[in-house]
Amino acid sequence: MTTEMLIVLAVILLAIILFATEKIPVDLTAIIVMGVLLLSGIISIEEGISGFSNVATITVGAMFVVSAALKKTGAVSYLGVVSSRIFKSNFWLGLIGTMLTVGIVSAFINNTPVVAVFIPILMSVSLDNKIPLSKLLMPISFASMFGGVCTLIGTSTNILVSSIAVQHNLPPLSMFEFSSLGITFFAAGIIYMIFIGVRLIPKREEGDLTEKYRMDDYLTDIVLLPEAKSVDMKLPDSPLVKELDLDILEVIRNGHRLLSPLAQIVLKAEDVLRVRSDIKQIQKLKDRMGIKFVADHNLHEEDFKNEELLLVEAIVAPNSSLIGRTIKTSRFRNIFRANALAIRHRGQLYNTGFSETPLAAGDALLLEVRQEDHEEIKNDTSFVIVSELDIPKLRKSRIIPALLIVLGIILTATLNILPIVISALIGCILLVMTKTITLEEAYRAVDWSVIFLLGGILSLGIALDKTGAALLISDKMIELLGSYGPTAVVAALFLLTLVLTSIMSNNATAVLLAPIAIAAAATMGVNPKPFLMAVAFAASSSFMTPVGYQTNTMIYGVGQYRFADFLKVGTPLSIIFWILAIFLIPVFFPF
Repeated sequence: MTTEMLIVLAVILLAIILFATEKIPVDLTAIIVMGVLLLSGIISIEEGISGFSNVATITVGAMFVVSAALKKTGAVSYLGVVSSRIFKSNFWLGLIGTMLTVGIVSAFINNTPVVAVFIPILMSVSLDNKIPLSKLLMPISFASMFGGVCTLIGTSTNILVSSIAVQHNLPPLSMFEFSSLGITFFAAGIIYMIFIGVRLIPKREEGDLTEKYRMDDYLTDIVLLPEAKSVDMKLPDSPLVKELDLDILEVIRNGHRLLSPLAQIVLKAEDVLRVRSDIKQIQKLKDRMGIKFVADHNLHEEDFKNEELLLVEAIVAPNSSLIGRTIKTSRFRNIFRANALAIRHRGQLYNTGFSETPLAAGDALLLEVRQEDHEEIKNDTSFVIVSELDIPKLRKSRIIPALLIVLGIILTATLNILPIVISALIGCILLVMTKTITLEEAYRAVDWSVIFLLGGILSLGIALDKTGAALLISDKMIELLGSYGPTAVVAALFLLTLVLTSIMSNNATAVLLAPIAIAAAATMGVNPKPFLMAVAFAASSSFMTPVGYQTNTMIYGVGQYRFADFLKVGTPLSIIFWILAIFLIPVFFPF
């Protein structure tokens, strides 16, 4: 084993640890990997930055724009509303119809915006039909993955694996080459969820937003009486702040919320203060002279809804600038003009003391916002607003042009008229020219964290090949399993990919294992396609954890799921897919 191989293997170990722990963002991890490989001299500058000009990176970026354009027309929302109506007559028919809709749409556009559109729709279904939301969101997240594996453009992983194949002088994977096994997985996944999976999902009952976030003992309104010591003092200097562990969210004077920064407000008699604290501190408040409670009842959602204020529930988006930052360091209240009242972070509910908790994708926030700021928060790409069914400003007149352009992308790529990257880029140009999406919206639609992840991590695949580390690892695998034939190697690759993609990025997993799969096939003298398919399908089948796939992360907080819920429902499904892959990959993709 050479020194360069040891460095590459050490970098792989470091990458797996960083991806799994998410101590730093995954895109930054990918750039660190690229930087280490460049500094070590294992790869050249051209090889290091080649990932940013890679066909997969550009195609994935273009498909983000295509997906956003379809969302802007309302086509996805319309399908969601139509499929959700079936729930009124029968829960199981409604669920099957919704899963089929999500899966089919996800086969052709990025599944993250598809799930984002369906979350508020299903929240409305849950409320109207008294169905636990937990029983609805996990099935649609899984269905989006079932559909994504059916085509080349259904998931970025498929595009990436095809690109890696081309780098190794293999033919690219075609648009519907995944469909035979993908549709089988789709059908098996739907059957499993209907007969087993949904029944394993715990019921999580919900009330209004204050009940859902258990704010009863943490929020209250108090009135400053004329004799209060805090009167005529600046808020930060008042005894209420200095002597009690209170978080004063806002000051209401004469029925109107004061818009000045809290630090500048001078308190007056009869001011109403909305405070957040634990029950012990609220009890201490009751003993204070000069303090009166507005009412002897807990605050509910309707108490926040007036001509100025309302409560909303928002998910931290997968590409949000808030990821890794805290409510405090992000200057949340000043930047977004909203108060964060509570947070669901990694399955835990925090009502107090969360201002320094680093935010993660999928965290659900309970926000108090002014009516005039509500639209701005809804349009901010840092969030996915899920507390209401609202479909504003859709470009319905652009539905037909958008669908025709998407159909053109699919047909030209399928018939080999144009490579997929050219089809996707031309499609983006036409979508902007037809005003289906603006240029500014197109830039915002691209998940740049994914682009930088791909651009950086692809250098690791180059290093694996260049140093012979991929061949070394594949030789060890064949040494252990080769005597059992190539099917055993396919089984091992699928299982290894499943495990890794549960703890780290599915794209990073594909980049790591695809070169090893190709090297293993070359050593055994067989067709590499079955090995690549094992990696591609397993990398997009992350059902066992809420952090292995973006759609799982999105539903984690809002669905009130726990880590164990994904493990309980997703593990049997992963095993079923693994068994199907062992038997069917050699059939659909012969050695």
